[in-house]
Amino acid sequence: MALVMGVLNVTPDSFSDGGQWFGRGAAVARGMEMFGEGADVVDVGGESTRPGAVPVDENEERRRVVPVVEALAAHGRVSVDTRKRSVAEAAVAAGASLINDISASLWEVAAEAGPGVGWVAMHLQGTPETMQVDPRYDDVVGEVRGFLVARAARARAAGVDEVWIDPGIGFGKTAEHNLSLLRHLDAFVATGWPVLVGTSRKRFLQRLLESPADDVIEASLATAVMAMSAGAAMVRVHDVAPTVQGARLVAGPIA
Repeated sequence: MALVMGVLNVTPDSFSDGGQWFGRGAAVARGMEMFGEGADVVDVGGESTRPGAVPVDENEERRRVVPVVEALAAHGRVSVDTRKRSVAEAAVAAGASLINDISASLWEVAAEAGPGVGWVAMHLQGTPETMQVDPRYDDVVGEVRGFLVARAARARAAGVDEVWIDPGIGFGKTAEHNLSLLRHLDAFVATGWPVLVGTSRKRFLQRLLESPADDVIEASLATAVMAMSAGAAMVRVHDVAPTVQGARLVAGPIA
């Protein structure tokens, strides 16, 4: 059965939840709730990476993330969503065992941490500040796949045992690019690297359906199920409980 990663934004400016889990207590409570709903991993992020987001100082990001990671790590698997080395190192020291890296550059942190710490390489064209200005590709599937395979190989050569690839839906892609990546996920699965896909509440779904983020839950679930059916090994979502149900159905009839 595909794994389900729950999104926990410890930021005041998240595109999807408006800073609802910004405080430590609220964040820990939500993380525990997601574990209770069946999340295999809770992904803690202290910096918004929505289009146009302003970078967060690394000291502030550590202050947001580390106490939440430390509190949740005793109850289940925790990942840290960051592009900063010092934040990744501090989160791993606090108990995170997966680095969800939108910069696809932090594999050395996982390698230095040793066995038990995995790394996710995500594709991003540009930076969160600029990525949606004018994203262009000659062959979005081929270019994204080639980039990820190269980064994954470097991580494995450095000694990282658990390496994931993520095509980066919504990160430097138009709606057409995103849909093409979803339609051709089999090309990523065929690389042999486990694939993580995140479409949950993404802006391209909002635009396609002309709906706000909290009105695209059904579309988020549909695309998650589509990804799992195509062979994605993990999906990253805000709405854990219905996605876990979807994963069970994709895996086979419920006894």
